[in-house]
Formats: sequence, C-alpha cells, structure tokens
Amino acid sequence: QPREEGAAAEQQLRELIQGATDPQELLQMCGGRALSSNLAGMAIARLARLTTERHLDPQGFHRDPRLLQLLDTLDGQISQVWNTTLVQVLRALPVLGVPRAGRQVRSVEQEVLWRLRRLPLRQLVHLAEHLAGHKDSPLLPEVLRKLELRWTELEGARTVVTLMAKVGHLAPALMERLEDKALELAEQLDVDEIRRMALALALQQRRCVPLLRALSYHLLQKPPELGLPVLTDLLFAYSKLNFQQPQVLHRLALELQPHLGALTPAQVSRCARSFAALRWLSRPLAEGIAQYSLDNTRDMSVTHLCGIVVSFARLNFQPSSSEEFFTMLHEQLQGQVQQLDPLVLTDVVWSLCVLQQARPPYLRHVLSPEFHTRFRGDLSPRAQSSWLKLVHINTTARLETPGYRGPFLPPEALGGDRDKDRDKDKEKATPLQRGLWEALPGALGGRDLGRYNVHTVFGWDIDAEVVLDSDNKPLPVKDFTAPHLSHSEGTKSLPSGAKRVAFLCWEFPQFSSRGRDLLGRGALARRHLHRAGFLVVEVSR
Repeated sequence: QPREEGAAAEQQLRELIQGATDPQELLQMCGGRALSSNLAGMAIARLARLTTERHLDPQGFHRDPRLLQLLDTLDGQISQVWNTTLVQVLRALPVLGVPRAGRQVRSVEQEVLWRLRRLPLRQLVHLAEHLAGHKDSPLLPEVLRKLELRWTELEGARTVVTLMAKVGHLAPALMERLEDKALELAEQLDVDEIRRMALALALQQRRCVPLLRALSYHLLQKPPELGLPVLTDLLFAYSKLNFQQPQVLHRLALELQPHLGALTPAQVSRCARSFAALRWLSRPLAEGIAQYSLDNTRDMSVTHLCGIVVSFARLNFQPSSSEEFFTMLHEQLQGQVQQLDPLVLTDVVWSLCVLQQARPPYLRHVLSPEFHTRFRGDLSPRAQSSWLKLVHINTTARLETPGYRGPFLPPEALGGDRDKDRDKDKEKATPLQRGLWEALPGALGGRDLGRYNVHTVFGWDIDAEVVLDSDNKPLPVKDFTAPHLSHSEGTKSLPSGAKRVAFLCWEFPQFSSRGRDLLGRGALARRHLHRAGFLVVEVSR
C-alpha cells in the first residue's frame, strides 16, 4: 500500500512538472518538495524548455538556489535517472547557462558515456544532434562511433536527413553509411527532405552520384509548385556539386521564372551564377533576369550586376533588350571601376568582351601596367585564371576594337610561360585530342605538315594547326611566319589563296572538366581566331 501511494504521488508530481507553464512557479513547486533524482531531471528539462519558449535570459536561473538544489538532487542519484530524462538534462544544462566545464555537466556527460551502449537509437540521434554544436565534448566521438556501428537500425527518412545535415561532416565513415541508407529510403522523402539532403551533400562537397540521381528522380515525381525556398536551395546544391540533371534544371528554371519578382537582388544574382556554373541556359529565365535588373536598377548593387553579366557571358547569352541592359550596366559601372576587386573587375571586362560590349576605358584600365603587373608571378589558380583572361582582353583590344591605341600587354608576357608546359598539357590531353593528334598526320601525309597543341599569343590553345593552299593541299606549316605564336619558326609569307586551319576539340562528356565558362570561352575563341585569319574546325563528340 505505501509503495502504491508513493508511485501515485510521483505520478502526480510528474504531471505537475510536465504541465508547468511558468518557470518561477515550477521552481517554487519543486523547491518545497523532496524529489527523486528522475523528477529533478524532468524539472530541469522542463525549465530549459520554458526558458527557450519565452526567450528568457538564462543568467537569471543558473545561480538560483532552487535550481542548484535540483542539480544536487540529480547528481546524488544520477544512476536512477531514466535514459530519456538524462539525455534531456544534457541538452537542458547549456540552455540554463550551467558552465560546460562545471561539475554538474561533467557528471551528466560521464553517466551518458557509461550508458551509451544501452541507449535506444532514437536517444543516440538526439544526442548527436545536440552535441553537433559542442564539438569539444568528449561524448561526441563516442556517439558518432556508436551510430556508425548501428546505422542499419536507422528508420525514417527524417532521422537520416537530420544526421546527414547535423553530423555528417564530422564523421565521413558515418556519412557514407547515411548515404547508403538515404538511397534505400529515397522514395519516402518529401520535398523538404529532398531539399535538406541535397543541401547537406552540397555543404559537405559530397558528390554522391547514385543518391543525387535518386533525389532527382523522386523530385520529378512531386507535384508542381515546389516553393521558392526549395527551388533556390536545390539550385544552389546542384551548382555547388556541379551535378547537371536536365529535367530537374528545366523544372527549376520553369518554376523560378514566375517568382523572380519576389526575390532579392542578391538571390537573383545567385540564381544566375548557379545556372551559369551548371552551363544551363533557360532563355525565358535569363530574359526575366535581364528585365528584373532593368526594373530594379536602384536596388541592384554593382556586385549583383557584375554577377549577372559574368553569368550571361559564361552562357554566351545576349538579352533581347541588349542595348537597354548594357546602357544601364555602363551607367552603373561609371565611377565604380576603381572600387571593384581586381579579380572581379577582370571577370567583368572579360565578360563584356565575350558579349561584345567592352568599351575602351575598361580595356585601358585593366591593360595598364599598374593593373596587370599584380598578376605577374602570382602562381595561385585564381590569379593564373585572371591573367589568362587579361590575355583574352588584350586580344579583343587588338582584333576587335577599332581605334584603340593602347596600352597593351607586353609581347614578352604573351604565351612564353605556357610554352614550357607543352609536355605537361599532352599528359592531360583528352581522348578526343589524342585521337586527333594520331589521325591527322596520316590524313595530311606527314607529321611535319601540321602543328599540334599550339599555345597562341591570343590566350587560346589550338589542338592542331594546318596550312592549306588554294587547292586545299597541306603545306609545311613551320615554313611560314606565325604571328599568333610568341616565337615564329618560319620566314615565308602565306601564298595567295592559302589559309590557316585551326582544330578545336570539345569533349562534351567531360564538359565540366573543361571550365565552367566553356560556352562563353568557346564563342570568344572562335571569334578571335576568325579575326586572326583562321578557318576554325570544331571537333566534338
């Protein structure tokens, strides 16, 4: 009988604690009673929840003698505390401002550590989610290790998504298991879970192609109107992972277009950059972005406009309102060129060259010695990329800008260093390039009749070069002057009617490895080579 009465009293206290709605009332109620360690733990967890819900300052509690009494009660018989309550207490103590290095926190962590093997998987997941924000906790590595051993017990797509997002980056081996489980559960994912999973993969730079394909397939089965956050996050994730899935990108572009007016300038610029990174051109969406820029010029910063024009150049896209758009852009750039980061400015002027909108003041600025010398000798990939774009800009200034008188890049800086890498480039050649180099000598009648893997002073690499006479018969290419090379071997001028032929290989299956801005680069390369007197032959598969 006394035992039954004790159980009933404890049950009544438990209900009072769980039903408490005011922190002070809860502390008052607990302060006047002799609680078990489990009830003390429940009270601490409830107090933390009320503190969070009411956005209260935890500093007002962690020195309260009534809370300290609850902590002492908990610590006195901590082995009697239920598993669920123990995990809740561990999550509650930081909320209440209890010092992480304090005795109470260490005591709870130690008890959890001893019980890890016996904890249900659900509790392990809650622990991992909590400890992800406390990477210095000694518990975290053990919890992750237990999850990795018990990953086959995971059930429910939401649990897998949560673990991938919260702790996947902390344990690569566990992340691999989670990807396997996600693939198994992909059919159960709702739209928001697909979004969260894609984001988790993107933020951790994990390009798990089978999982991305599964996510894409199940996304396409979902009804229309995915919602703006889903559209923008998925676009970010696919571009971050450089994963091009045509049906998904078509749908994202189609559903984004009506929402453009609701986006901020930063979001519009980000969307444009993402589609450009994926080399995916949706003309209606691109036209919408151009019109958005015209309609919201006052709200668009120069940085946002630069992102959009660079994206248009990478996709080689000219808006139908081209004259109006570029007039607005030039007006916005006026007086801002000096303030732009040199790397960004180089990208912008290069993009204007691709789109045939570069004006002499821009060319003069980036081709001046004060500007371009900062990139000379800098071997970082970003600086090397910018230097190559400066060479392209220099070519535009020479071949496509009538009346431009300089400055130009110094001749000794064009192509010399790149010639040294010729053997290294051959090692990196694509199968298509190697096939061309093997087949062409036989077709010409001799290897000396062609020049291969040519680095030009224009900044473009020609995979093969041939000179044909007026009857289309090959001539020894090395006998003739070559103004497109930094060092010409021949001295003869081309005979009347002869022409230079440049072969360019585009390896479409390896599209991504050829550079994100291949479309714009390809257009600019063809134009420059035509201006330099070449007949361009493109080889692709």
